[in-house]
Amino acid sequence: MVARAYTVAFEGVDARLVEVQCATSPGMPAFSIVGLPDKAVSEARDRVRAALSALSIALPSKKITINLSPADLPKEGSHFDLPIALALLAALDVIPHDKVSETVALGELSLDGTLVPVLGALPAAMTAATEGKALFCPRICGPEAAWVDAAAVYAPRSLAEALRHFTGQSPLPPAEPGEVLPDTGPRNFADVKGQEKAKRALEIAATGRHHVLMVGTPGSGKSMLAARLSSILPPLSPAEALETSMVHSLAGLLSEGGINRARPFREPHHTASMAAIVGGGRGAKPGEISLAHNGVLFMDEFPEYPRAVLETLRQPIESGEVVVARANAHVRYPCRFMLIAAANPCKCGYLPDPNRACARVPVCGEEYMSRISGPLMDRFDLRIEVPPVALSDLDLAQTGDRSEVIAARVSAGRAVQTRRFEGTSMRVNADLEGSALEEVATPDAEGKELLLKVADRFGLSARGYHRVLRVARTIADLDGAADVRKHHVAEAVGYRLALSKEV
Repeated sequence: MVARAYTVAFEGVDARLVEVQCATSPGMPAFSIVGLPDKAVSEARDRVRAALSALSIALPSKKITINLSPADLPKEGSHFDLPIALALLAALDVIPHDKVSETVALGELSLDGTLVPVLGALPAAMTAATEGKALFCPRICGPEAAWVDAAAVYAPRSLAEALRHFTGQSPLPPAEPGEVLPDTGPRNFADVKGQEKAKRALEIAATGRHHVLMVGTPGSGKSMLAARLSSILPPLSPAEALETSMVHSLAGLLSEGGINRARPFREPHHTASMAAIVGGGRGAKPGEISLAHNGVLFMDEFPEYPRAVLETLRQPIESGEVVVARANAHVRYPCRFMLIAAANPCKCGYLPDPNRACARVPVCGEEYMSRISGPLMDRFDLRIEVPPVALSDLDLAQTGDRSEVIAARVSAGRAVQTRRFEGTSMRVNADLEGSALEEVATPDAEGKELLLKVADRFGLSARGYHRVLRVARTIADLDGAADVRKHHVAEAVGYRLALSKEV
């Protein structure tokens, strides 16, 4: 008889069900694993053999064959150890066949039978719930997987505990979900002196999830502003928290199984590789754009990134997902993020200051900003100049609203969008397109006339035209207006053309 256990193989954030079949037959003693296993899976036979020996269970003098079905799906990772061990124990009639076949298991075995934590417990729990099965995972992974209420999750410390559970000697209690991690970030917009226009632009961006490019001299506060953006963003909804946590689970970023309701804030260094930014490498792991899903991706020194890395951002910005192509698979990750880019106006950084600028002004500025291609620049909804802060402003106790006040306005604007897009796949104004954009963002007659004049005068692309409408709709939402009016369009156009030489 063939014993069966179940586990998963990861394809992006999707966990595909894998059937682990174990058969013993007469012949020369051997232990083989088939079904496109990688090196880590092939080595499972030695870890399983040692773990069973620690339980005083000897393998029979037979040919043992483990098949991982479907056989044409690549199997990667050490989490196949536990399901292989369970299938083998069922084949040896140590534990009941029917109980093993009703579970999805994942976990790495140490040589003494202790279960070592693995990545991807949360997506595995989602698959187990879809298949109507329970999930077995290492003790440390239990709080993470237990967030999926639809699946019973059991988290033994060792193979011995799992064996006693299946034989009924000592049933395991269901795992409890981890705690919701508090947002302990102390940064507040009140710390930023001056820069009211930049604060206003970031408030609009946070409300509608628009992309922002900030250009200013060194020390003007670009990084300081971006670092405080998280303090005004609304918390993740339960659905968004689950989406984001599934990506973070695959990357091993969930701390003690806790789910964080704060939106992710990722800030990769400008020396990061293409695989680090968009995903890839061994196992096609998620990159920074996916780790920033439903949150913020801050890219400081934007023109310093390799040109190839910057150009790979163009498609994910539009589609909200990235496909990591490999010879034998295409791995898909979500990446619906808000891009905040910061740049100096030139290589030396002091282009606007004639007393400090280099001798190559203004050519150095044109060459430096040309590192950002036109198609990529076209995807920034708001472009703002961040001038140096006057030294007299630094002595002020507080300028502008605190983050709590701005966050309340952002939440009110997001609430309007939530009601507007209820029952659709869209969530915020940045998702508007086609007939939906025309229906909710078409301005009044004066606003439309202004926008057409600007589009004709400055040669706005169709993408630029639509992005102005989206930003204007967000400004109207912050204003509490049902319709987009001329002054909303005028402000949106001002942000669009802020860095244009013709203005």
